[in-house]
Amino acid sequence: MAMEVTQILLNAQAVDSTVRKQAEENLKQFQEQNLPSFLLSLAGELSNDDKPVESRKLAGLILKNALDAKEQHRKLELVQRWLSLDTSVKVQIKACLLKTISSHAPDARSTASQVIAKVAGIELPHKQWPELIGTLLSNIHQLPAHTRQATLETLGYICEEVSPDLVDQDQVNKILTAVVQGMNSSESNNDVKFAATRALFNALGFAQANFSNDMERDYIMRVVCEATLSPELKIRQAAFECLVAISSTYYEKLAPYIQDIFNITAKAVKEDEEPVALQAIEFWSSVCDEEIDILEEYGGEFSGESDIPCFYFVKQALPVLVPMLLETLLKQEEDQDQDEGAWNIAMAGGTCLGLVARTVGDDVVPLIMPFIEENLTKPDWRQREAATYAFGSILEGPSPDKLIPLVNTALNFMLTALMQDPNNHVKDTTAWTLGRMFEFLHGSALETPIITQANIQQIITVLIQSMKDVPNVAEKACGALYFLAQGYEDAGSSSSPLTPFFQEIVQALLTVTHREDAGESRLRTAAYETLNEVVRCSTDETAPMVLQLVPLIMMELHQTLEAQKLSSDEREKQNELQGLLCGCLQVIIQKLGSSEPTKYVFMQYADQMMALFLRVFASRSATAHEEAMLAIGALAYAAGADFAKYMPEFYRYLEMGLQNFEDYQVCAITVGVVGDICRALEDKILPYCDGIMTQLLKDLSSNQLHRSVKPPIFSCFGDIALAIGENFEKYLMYAMPMLQSAAELSAHVSGADDDMLEYTNSLRNGILEAYSGILQGFKGSSKTQLLMPYAPHVLQFLDSLYMEKDMDDAVSKTAIGVLGDLADTLGSNAGPLIQQSVSSRDFLNECLSTDDHMIRESAEWAKLAISRAISF
Repeated sequence: MAMEVTQILLNAQAVDSTVRKQAEENLKQFQEQNLPSFLLSLAGELSNDDKPVESRKLAGLILKNALDAKEQHRKLELVQRWLSLDTSVKVQIKACLLKTISSHAPDARSTASQVIAKVAGIELPHKQWPELIGTLLSNIHQLPAHTRQATLETLGYICEEVSPDLVDQDQVNKILTAVVQGMNSSESNNDVKFAATRALFNALGFAQANFSNDMERDYIMRVVCEATLSPELKIRQAAFECLVAISSTYYEKLAPYIQDIFNITAKAVKEDEEPVALQAIEFWSSVCDEEIDILEEYGGEFSGESDIPCFYFVKQALPVLVPMLLETLLKQEEDQDQDEGAWNIAMAGGTCLGLVARTVGDDVVPLIMPFIEENLTKPDWRQREAATYAFGSILEGPSPDKLIPLVNTALNFMLTALMQDPNNHVKDTTAWTLGRMFEFLHGSALETPIITQANIQQIITVLIQSMKDVPNVAEKACGALYFLAQGYEDAGSSSSPLTPFFQEIVQALLTVTHREDAGESRLRTAAYETLNEVVRCSTDETAPMVLQLVPLIMMELHQTLEAQKLSSDEREKQNELQGLLCGCLQVIIQKLGSSEPTKYVFMQYADQMMALFLRVFASRSATAHEEAMLAIGALAYAAGADFAKYMPEFYRYLEMGLQNFEDYQVCAITVGVVGDICRALEDKILPYCDGIMTQLLKDLSSNQLHRSVKPPIFSCFGDIALAIGENFEKYLMYAMPMLQSAAELSAHVSGADDDMLEYTNSLRNGILEAYSGILQGFKGSSKTQLLMPYAPHVLQFLDSLYMEKDMDDAVSKTAIGVLGDLADTLGSNAGPLIQQSVSSRDFLNECLSTDDHMIRESAEWAKLAISRAISF
């Protein structure tokens, strides 16, 4: 087989599908029959300079895919598989890979670099292949240019693949030395320079110690800044990418360089080619992001040594930064509004301006207003559009006091422009700007309204008219109407200024959804999202009109289900539409179900609606399934105990949702719907609990299910226990050990990154909600003593959470609640346990004195329950 491997690899890329399929089958068999010799022959192919480039490249790719996969569970399997291979096989494969780095074929070198990094990603954490980095770096200076290039590329990939704590500082220093020398002006080969610059980008996370040393940092910064001036475009772009990464990773070290960096970025934005100019703007967007985060987190007061202070780089650069960004707004592209993925200098500049406004607030306004006033009425569309874009960009950040007078002056002009400007770009940006006015400066919280009885009629007329415009303008008009409705969400149940226009608005939005071209520019989706918001923010007086919507939307959903013989493209559009219609019905159900009189009338449609939702499950679309499932959850909540009649038919779809590992969002939403149904049916859900609990326990023990579904499953245990009370007894022996082992895992996560900590807190919260539901479910029953054996563990979990000190507010509230539940349900039996627990008293006192009133309320209740249990 190894002899023919070249031919099979070439055949696997053949145009003729029969030849291709046969070759793929051969490769599959070879891999299954003898994995070590399969991997060896691929590595041999990749490293053999006499073989064709095509077969070498594919050999490397298959090798890479044998080491890594997107799905977490598959990745773990592949890691185990590699680790358990015979050592001599691995040594031979690694030798072939290292040999390939000096090949003259660029594709083979590059593929080998990636495979080496994948192997390193598996082996270095297991203390294997410790000599790798030393081998790569030994005599790098004497090597021919193409080998230096490949070596640097490999080092870059290794840094991307491996966590910084696995490489000791001595090796980091050597990597950085090699990389920085490769970037230096003394290096004459541009491919080497480019590989070095990309490698630095990946190695920045390893350079903490080097960036703390003034001399080393100065040297790295100088080399990066020099590389931004390289004659080679891709090197300049890569160097600016390094600066962007440095601005977020080492913000607190930027001060000595910021003036030089401003000069370099300003020159690039003005004169360089687009890919470079975009990165230069991105540098300032990144600095804004850092400063916004610092100012939000600390509210301008710095405590302790560890906090990074804000250096106000943006504020200091304002007088030169704002003019530079305003100039970029005039570099629009002709068709940018139609192209969804468009990104160019004007868009990047406007985005950065928006971030600048959020960073410095009021200070930006006087610097931008002259540009707006000067350009807003110019004959050239580019100037009108740029002025409008500038205005829209600064509407979030500065204070309402500063903005409202300007908006009041501009509003009328904008409405006229949206109707009468001859240019579509200008209209598109005008509608977007109106949307931002309504999003940030309209709502019950503001003293002076920008929308009054005097202008609301004109605003609505213009927006409805604008919804008939070309799709990209109509989509922005829908967006403006969305925020207009949202601003009246707290109008109270009686009356909203939108009421007189409700019928007209709804009609206009439904008309948009039927436009021939509603598929372009997300128009149909935007129209339904806006319709949903208008319904959600409506008041009791328009309920009869919302009720009239029900048969209309149901009819539309029915029609999508009847459509026959569709092409796959049409089928996809159909599924998208089903999702939108189910989403719309969900909002209507929530609206009408929230007050008794409307609920009573509305429930006459429940049977038909349920039948339609169940038919949606026959489609193959995950999005449609999610939306139908959410709508059923809303219906269960509204119907209460009456929902029981749908369970015999609905149950199998519920089970299908809980088994859907592939589309894990569907699974997560279905778990949530089980909770809704528990609340609706209470103990009427009992006949279905065996099936549901079995499936949930299976989900938890599966390594194929995405981790994000696990927290809601634990909460769901709590929902079920609350619904069926002491009948939960038979599940205790299965659920409790699961909860205990998850609790132990989630208690200690020292040194986790933010994502991991956020996930851990959601897991803790799910576990605590389960405990809370189970304790409350058994309250007052004769079987509470069944829970006693678990009480010490629950208290231990609470202790360890308190000791870790990294709970978020949601977890603190649930945790102190569980302490109360324990005392409340187990009474005097729990008293001594609580008294003995290490931190209950401290935790309680801390929660009683917090600023967060939700936590305080929870703690006051817990204090009462505990004092009853301990009765002192």
